[in-house]
Parts: sequence; C-alpha cells; structure tokens
Amino acid sequence: MRQYPLDKVRDIGIIAHIDAGKTTVTERVLFYSGISHKIGEVHEGEAIMDWMEQERERGITITSAATTCYWQPRGLSEKDKCQINIIDTPGHIDFTAEVQRSLRVLDGAVVVFDGVAGVEPQSETVWRQADLYNVPRICFINKMDRTGASFEKSLESIYQRLTKNAVPVQIPIGSESSFQGVIDLIEQKALYFEGELGEKVVEKEIPEELKELVEKYRGEMLEKIVAEDEKLLEKFLNKEDISTEELRKVLRKAVVAFNLIPVFCGTALKNKGIQILLDAVCYYLPNPQELPPVQGTKPGTEEGINRKAEDSEPFSALVFKIASDPYVGSLNYFRVYSGTLKKGSYVLNSITGEKERIGRILRMHSNSREEIEEVFTGDIAATVGLKKTGTGNTLCDSVEPILLEKLIFPEPVISIRINPETKTDQEKMVLALKKLSEEDPTFKTKEDLETGETIISGMGELHLEVLVERMRREFKVSANTGKPQVAYKETITKESQAEGKYVHQSGGRGQYGHVWLKVRPLEKGKGFEFLNKIKGGVIPKEFIPAVKKGVIEVMNKGVLIGYPMIDMEVTLFDGSFHEVDSSDIAFQIAAIQAVQSASRKAGLILLEPIMKIEVVIPDEFFGDVIGDLNKRRGTIEETKVRNDLKVVDGRVPLGEMFGYATSLRSLTQGRGTFTMEFNCYQKVPENIAEEVKEGKRK
Repeated sequence: MRQYPLDKVRDIGIIAHIDAGKTTVTERVLFYSGISHKIGEVHEGEAIMDWMEQERERGITITSAATTCYWQPRGLSEKDKCQINIIDTPGHIDFTAEVQRSLRVLDGAVVVFDGVAGVEPQSETVWRQADLYNVPRICFINKMDRTGASFEKSLESIYQRLTKNAVPVQIPIGSESSFQGVIDLIEQKALYFEGELGEKVVEKEIPEELKELVEKYRGEMLEKIVAEDEKLLEKFLNKEDISTEELRKVLRKAVVAFNLIPVFCGTALKNKGIQILLDAVCYYLPNPQELPPVQGTKPGTEEGINRKAEDSEPFSALVFKIASDPYVGSLNYFRVYSGTLKKGSYVLNSITGEKERIGRILRMHSNSREEIEEVFTGDIAATVGLKKTGTGNTLCDSVEPILLEKLIFPEPVISIRINPETKTDQEKMVLALKKLSEEDPTFKTKEDLETGETIISGMGELHLEVLVERMRREFKVSANTGKPQVAYKETITKESQAEGKYVHQSGGRGQYGHVWLKVRPLEKGKGFEFLNKIKGGVIPKEFIPAVKKGVIEVMNKGVLIGYPMIDMEVTLFDGSFHEVDSSDIAFQIAAIQAVQSASRKAGLILLEPIMKIEVVIPDEFFGDVIGDLNKRRGTIEETKVRNDLKVVDGRVPLGEMFGYATSLRSLTQGRGTFTMEFNCYQKVPENIAEEVKEGKRK
C-alpha cells in the first residue's frame, strides 16, 4: 500500500548558481530528516549527494542525484508528515542539461542564493528554466554568516533581476559573524538553532531592537498575501486578526499559482534555518494533485490527452535521466505522473513502440539503492535493464498509451579531438562514448571522415574535461586529446532554389532521381524544417523519405566548410521519376545535389557561438579587464558594483575565450572570477571566417 497519501508527497529540486551552497543545504536536509546520521561536508569531500570521485575532488556537483526523505513540520502531528523526493542539481553552466531535465519532472523547487553575491548569472538561468516548465518555487538566502552577507541586498537583487513577486516570510537576526537565527513573520516568533548541530529549534520572543523592522516587513508581507484572497483582504482592511493557518493556506494557493514566491534565510554550513525550510516545503510547495494534469498525445497522432495525478489512472512516467552504474549497469531514472507500477510488470515505451519488462524498482539515495516492490503516482525511482529506453522516453500502460512531451536540450558549442593510445583503448573508447552519450544528451560524438579521428562535443571546457576524466577512471580508456575547438554552424541568408538530377545508365536497370528544392532562412533558433509540397504524385510518396534523408545528410555535413547547417527550411516542390529506374538511393543523391546547389546560391555564411559572460573583479583591475575583453571581440553591456567589487556583463565569441581563466588570474593577481554561458549564434566577421576556412583558426 501507499505509505504516504498523495497530498503529502513533494517532488522538489534544489537549484542555484555554482557555490551558493545547494549540496550543503541538501546534506543538512538529509541529516535533520534522519536519512543520514552524520553531516557530509562538501569542502571535506564527504557529501553524500556528491558521490562521484570527481565531484568530491573538485567540490562541485556534476550529476544530479536523487534521494527521498520524510519530514513532519513543527507543531503538526504524525499524520501531517510528508514524503519529500529531492533532486540536488549541479550549479555549473556546463551541466545545464542536468538542471533542465530535473526541472522537467519536478513539482516545486528551492532556489538557493549566496547571501553575499545575491542573484548570480546561473541563478538567472535556472530561474528562466523553472519559468519555462512552470515550476512553483521558494527562495532560500544562504550563507548569512559570511562576511559581506546582506539579506536586504540579496532580496533587492531578486526583485530587480528575477521577480517582483518575492515575499520575505522571514528576516535574519543579525548578519555575518553575529547571525544568530531568524524571525518568522507569519508566526511572529524569533527562532534559534541550538544543540551541537543546530538540531533544536527554540522559539523565543522577538528581540526589542528588531520589533520596528519586523513590523515593516510583516506589513509588506501581509499586503502581498491578503491581495490573493478576497475574504482575507476584507479582514485585513477591517483590522481583524488573521490566523497563522489562514495566512499559510492563502500563501500556499498563491505559490502553486506562481503568484508569490516566499523568501527564507539561514546558513546551511552553520546549521541554521534548514528545519524551517523543510517546514516551508511541506506548507507551500505543491503536491502532484495540485498541478494541472500532465499533457501528452496519443502515439502516432496529434490528438491531445492528459493524465490526472491519481493512482487509479493508467500508468504513465517519463524517463528523465540515464546513469551508468558499475554494479547494476544502466539505471533509468523516471518520474511517475499517473497510475502505479509493480516489479515484474511490462510497460510500453511509446516512442519506440517496444514493450519493456520492469525487473527491479529502486528508490535512490544518491548512489545507494533500496529495492521496492511498487511505485505510485508522484514517485521518483529508477529501474535497471531497459534495453531500448533513452532520456526523454515515455513509459506507459500498453492498453492506454500516451506520449509525454519530450525533453529538448541545447546543442553543444565546443569540440575536441580524442585519440585512443592502443587498439584495446579504441574498443573500450567506443563503448565508453556510447554509454556517456546515452547518459548526457548534450554530449555528442562523431568521426572526422578525412582523418578517421573521433570528435567529441559538449557545453564547455569543464564539461569535456570531466567526461574525458570519466572515460579514464570509469572505463579505463587511455586517450590523448587535442585543443578545444569551436562548434561553428552554417546557414543561408536568402531564398533560392535548385534542381538535382541523378541519372545513371550502365546496362541493365539504371538509376533515376529528379527533384526541385527551395531553401529559405528561418529565424534564429528554429533549427531545420523539411516541407513536402509535391502535388499530383509527380514523385511517388515512397521516395519522399529518401529525399528528406539526403537533405538531412547535407544539413549535418554543411556546404561552406563542413559545419552543420541550422535555421533553414527546405521545400520539395517538384521533380520527376522513372517507372523502372527510380530508387531511394537515386532520390537521396538528387536531393544532396539540389540542397548543395541551392545553398551556394542562397548567401552561405558561417555562425559562431556567442557567450554571455559576467566578470567579477576588484576595482583596480577594471581597466585591464575591459581592455582584454575588447581585444577578444567582446561587447560590454553593463558594469555595476557588488559590495566592493566591480561586475562586468558582456557578450564574447567563444572562439576568443579559450584559456580565459588563466588570463584573468594573471590580470587580477588571482582575485577575479567569471562565469560564462551560451547565448546565441551570430555571423562570423569576414576576416575571421576566412581564417576558419584556411584552417588558421579552430
């Protein structure tokens, strides 16, 4: 039987900029909820959720880890205890796919901010991703004990850069080294965290010197909350008492509807504020039933269907992650949207049409596993041994199938060549690359047909460095890597059309394929579209897929220099066929000729990835850093002050940024930091494009 009713289930993620303290927050959650008996520290390389060797060495999260804990909010009874399924995600932009796929399957998120830095670039990125998937969230301003920490400034940065709908429901007692606890504005109590590890939450009266500040913040909070409910607004205007329960109920409704975002504060490292954050997860973040039913389509049709979050509905789940496990092989992580699933039963993969047997169901606690017999709606679990199921596939009831919306990931922007040292390494490398690209949808591999070398592509230098290191450690592959290269793209600038004709007679049956294709540019980010406008059967239907295959081949290989083509539409509008000689291969070749010819007439240009960059530096190095960015073809968009530091926001071509970390260190005596993420593709200036063509630039 289901252990916790569905209204007591929370599926949440912990998301943030790198180094804001996500994993430290998760470690405290596991400790206070009784899942772990010892606090694992990130800086000591002992965090439970950072189980990978490299994560412990580097002190960063690389892969999202799932776990489940149970929490009874303060002052409530055992029947109010919640099951909280948590995914701890990476903060580094190179691992953005991990955050994206986690947000796709979560019902709520805790966004962690550094109390000194406030909103940082990756905070904005994960916030936008959460907006994209309509994820209700709460904010936690962490590191309130650090020198320079400011609740007001961090809150102001949330208002300015993320949302005006944030509402503080807590304020800190003291800050920096004198940070002692928090004031709960709803309960109007001061909360202190006592005991060796802050495990005892002690309620006291609000200190006299803070009463005026509490009055100000509570007044602002009440105005925002009562505006969400007519009855409460009436009570407020009539100066009647409003109970804690009424406030919580309305705030919960507003959080689920994305109208308000409560803000909490504390310091995970010093064990203050985490229990109240857990209470907030139970009070304000939605259970699966409070969100709209999951949308999907009937496989093979465009007909929309949905599934309510109920155990009685037909089973549906989305596989959001695949991980290689040294003991059990491939682990498929999935989120159950409706129905239940028992061990040993069969499910349909509605993308491949294959049936798969669920041999084992595992509840994950980071990298350790607990075997369970059955999963229910709202559960996040893993299974092993699925042969033909990949990331983004839907598993469902075979009698009532559904196809859930697929996950879409960004394209890689950086590549390196990789060469195995021996024949044995070559064989191991093929297996390793296959497994790693199954795990990570932003990691792509291809072979350079001219040199026979393997090229691997990813989201950044760190991303590829981590993957090469994983090949060495987990798959025992010895390989040499080349220098990073930019993943350029090609596109067209105007419309054009061309004919492709392949006729080959050599005695006996010949070959005949004839097409007319039109190409036209699409707006940025639209990718590639193929339209079939053949009328009257001038080309039989069975040859259309061959034409499309030829077009896709050119799109992948490019025409100008050999980089993939993007943002263009190709329309097949005319052609002819031969009753006997026409074949798939003939139409494929004809399509290749036509696209190449039309593209050459359509103003081919080279595109390069442009990165959004934020550089944080002491004031005295400002001029040198700006000068250096200008040399790198950078454009400066904004400069501002954060505490005693200068912050430079701008955009720079990726091709100019290799080795920037080292340059910045030497320019700023090791005191400058920067973050960089992909922004868009832009036309490469003529002189640079010439250098790329001649092989002078990579």
